[in-house]
Amino acid sequence: MFANFQQEPEFNLDLKGIIPSNTTKLLKWGALILGLVSIFLVLSLLRSMYTDWLWFGELGFRSVYVKVIIARVGLFVIGGLIFGILLGTSLYFVGRGSGAPEGDSFPQTSVKFIKVLMSWGVAAITIVLSIVFGFIAASKWEMFLRFWSGLPFGTEDPVFYKDVSFYVFTLPLYEFLQGWVLGAAVVILLVTIGFYFLVYSVRGTGFVFTSALKIHVSIIGALLMWVLAVGHWLDRWGLLMSERGAVFGAAYVDVHALKSALLILAVVAAACGGLILVNAYVRGVRLLIGGVALWGVMVVLLSIVWPNTMQRLTVNPNEFAKERQFIERNIEFTRMGFGLQDIIERPYAVERTLSAELISQNLETVDNIRLWDHGPLSDVYKQIQLIRPYYDFKDADVDRYVVDGKYRQVMLAAREVAHEKLDPDSRTWINEKLRYTHGFGMAMSPVTEFSPEGRPEFFAKDIPHDGVIAVRPLGGQSDVELETVVANPRIYYGEKTDSYVIVNTNTSELDYQSEGGELKSVKYTGKGGVSLDSFFRRLAYAWEFADINILVTGEITSDSRIQYRREVQDRVSRVAPFLRLDNDPYIVATNDGLFWIQDAYTVSDGYPYSDPTLDQKEGRFNYVRNSVKVIIDAFNGTLGFYVVDENDPIIRTYQQIFPELFLSVDDVDQTLRDHFRFPQDLFRFQADKYLRYHMLDPQDFYNSEDIWSIPSEKFGQTAELQPVEPYYVIMKIPGEEQVEFVLLIPYTRNDPPIMAGWLAARNDGDNYGQLLAFNFPKDRQVDSPQQIEAKIDNDPDISEWFTLRCQEGSDCIRGNLLVIPLASIDQVTGKETLGILYAEPIYLQAEGIKFPELKRVILATGEKVVMESSVDAAVCSLTGFCRDVVTNSTGMAQVTVVKDTSASSDPMKVEIELVTEALKVLKKGVSNLEEALQRLTDLTKER
Repeated sequence: MFANFQQEPEFNLDLKGIIPSNTTKLLKWGALILGLVSIFLVLSLLRSMYTDWLWFGELGFRSVYVKVIIARVGLFVIGGLIFGILLGTSLYFVGRGSGAPEGDSFPQTSVKFIKVLMSWGVAAITIVLSIVFGFIAASKWEMFLRFWSGLPFGTEDPVFYKDVSFYVFTLPLYEFLQGWVLGAAVVILLVTIGFYFLVYSVRGTGFVFTSALKIHVSIIGALLMWVLAVGHWLDRWGLLMSERGAVFGAAYVDVHALKSALLILAVVAAACGGLILVNAYVRGVRLLIGGVALWGVMVVLLSIVWPNTMQRLTVNPNEFAKERQFIERNIEFTRMGFGLQDIIERPYAVERTLSAELISQNLETVDNIRLWDHGPLSDVYKQIQLIRPYYDFKDADVDRYVVDGKYRQVMLAAREVAHEKLDPDSRTWINEKLRYTHGFGMAMSPVTEFSPEGRPEFFAKDIPHDGVIAVRPLGGQSDVELETVVANPRIYYGEKTDSYVIVNTNTSELDYQSEGGELKSVKYTGKGGVSLDSFFRRLAYAWEFADINILVTGEITSDSRIQYRREVQDRVSRVAPFLRLDNDPYIVATNDGLFWIQDAYTVSDGYPYSDPTLDQKEGRFNYVRNSVKVIIDAFNGTLGFYVVDENDPIIRTYQQIFPELFLSVDDVDQTLRDHFRFPQDLFRFQADKYLRYHMLDPQDFYNSEDIWSIPSEKFGQTAELQPVEPYYVIMKIPGEEQVEFVLLIPYTRNDPPIMAGWLAARNDGDNYGQLLAFNFPKDRQVDSPQQIEAKIDNDPDISEWFTLRCQEGSDCIRGNLLVIPLASIDQVTGKETLGILYAEPIYLQAEGIKFPELKRVILATGEKVVMESSVDAAVCSLTGFCRDVVTNSTGMAQVTVVKDTSASSDPMKVEIELVTEALKVLKKGVSNLEEALQRLTDLTKER
């Protein structure tokens, strides 16, 4: 390089006589340090690849890792080589083409040094930039794999008549390649011009625009214009994701102006590239400048002036008529993109009054009203169920179990180890990495019941002395056959396990406390983690975690295993980074142990005409499917990726890419499959989109005739308004005979807001994933949650209760207001009655202590609001349907008699019966008080 003005060899490293000896030493030391740093980085990369190879191998997914590595390395090499060859060739011609005479601005010895330095600079810049562009190419490994394996969607776009897979799998790669080449051409042009200036500066001459330089720049300029021409051509297909019109997607102006304009611009840009190339052989630079100017003028005229003129003069005066068919396309494709096309819509002729008959036919729903919210219950769990200071709960999850033969909605949380909660003096390396290795069991409680003290009742609690977690009916009867007995409740992998541990060492792992108070130890018998059976592996992991203890400790044996990446979502993302994860993995208790279920999504932002959603975590997307359920063994850490939506072309494409990764949902054990939930994140995306896209008529859509909204509720200590979140209920779907586990959210319309209906996702059996929309009549008032909150605030008795108790030193916490649909069928006439029950729990909490107690239950209809100390009492007060409650031998509440006081035709008789029932309860309470006083007296005498 630069051979035409260099006499000595091009890469002469003999710097003696050229620069001072001190500078030579500094350069040599700099080269040595740079070499050592490079060696360290390479070894670090190899170490990381080696430990990943071990980790993926222990999980059985080494082939997945190898395929990704091959793709990334291959793209890095190809991208780096292509860029390096292009830049190196260009810089080679810089030296060959700078034929100006040499000046004398530098001493000869300095010129020699600068020439050598420039030669090395060329090599260094070429290598560094090649690495950068290689990494850019390697980062798109997933895009390339999807392109090579993409399967059709079976749906064509209405403009170019291409299968949707073209926009999801093919077009993104074309756009990336065009952008990569364009970026490379710009960088090469800038570096080339920069070196031309540098060469002329070294020669001591002014910058001369020689014929060789003009040819060189013209070739690169022509390449740039041709790449821009390709970009214009690709932009034609990109119009299907346009945001210029009345709706998302190609609108009238896009189809009738921009589509043709971009085609013309592609031809103009290609022709301008030809003019620039011809300019290399013509005197002057007029063609070069003229070609660029022509393209710029045409861009302004064709992509700005023409579309805006058409929009202003043709579309705006007749917008709906012009945009009608494009609105129809937007509605159709948005509903397909978000899985709304199969929603079953039904009318819901709701009654304002709840009858006792309606309640009697929905007792399973009433008995499963969720009074315990996630936040308050998690705080209570942390106060009374941690058992030991080194455990912690992250949050409580909602699920359903069969307990004592009844279908019950429950909340449960995993008791995980929390090293950060150890006493500072106990936070040694031995304790954190070898002794306190796992959590133990979980707490589970029904969503409705609570004790007189305001605490939850429990189906599973504490850490039993035998170390076996059992899900028991309320009261803990030992003679009842249990549905779930978790023989191995140890949790090595969870939501809070964010640090590594080493199991099977000479240090005993703490397990649980036996009946005699002895702390039991355990030896890990699972297969989770990587074996540390060699010095080389210990060295690799000591380097991996920057922890010399792994290498020097004498506690590690050949049977020891290091467990890391134990946090559930991190574990899943490492194996399948192309899947987007739901925010809430949840724990499931089975006889075989504890398992986490993580919902995973496939998403795309390239679905034509589908209106995109912008999510803080997922980013921008307009296609989403919950195609995969990932099951993680909390003891072994094994992962199972089960495909639950085989109709999703994206997940079928990934199955083509990684056939060894995905399994059929039929392979899931039925016990776990019974606990599949429709994920809340997906339901939230669909519900938000359905607010507008329930309107199928384009005229109504254009006029925003019936836009719905998510209602608001008062929540928390400050009782500020916040949007209602989707929630799970056990309820009877109208028209069905059995109760189901359902995820639902209500809708409101208008201002002031009134209820418009509700959207539900079914979770059980063959109905899993089915969406139902129940629409209220537009000719009647149905109170929204916000209006019910106002009625609660306006009720004098409730207001007085809050005033007396929510004083300094105590905080009142308002829980979620649930809107619960109820349905009953008259056995004689077959007539269906539909109603709405509103429920809100009230908690009291001492100031400064997160220990809330559930004290009151508010139930409401459109006509009446009541607050009582239990659900049964509130139902009785609200509807007249009363159940006697007695106390069994275990001290637990038990329903024995059902009375319908609303059926009586004599109002006086009804009141007498209510007073009689109240006296019975009072008498029972007085009797209990006398017994307690007597026991207290006896204890005092004994002392």
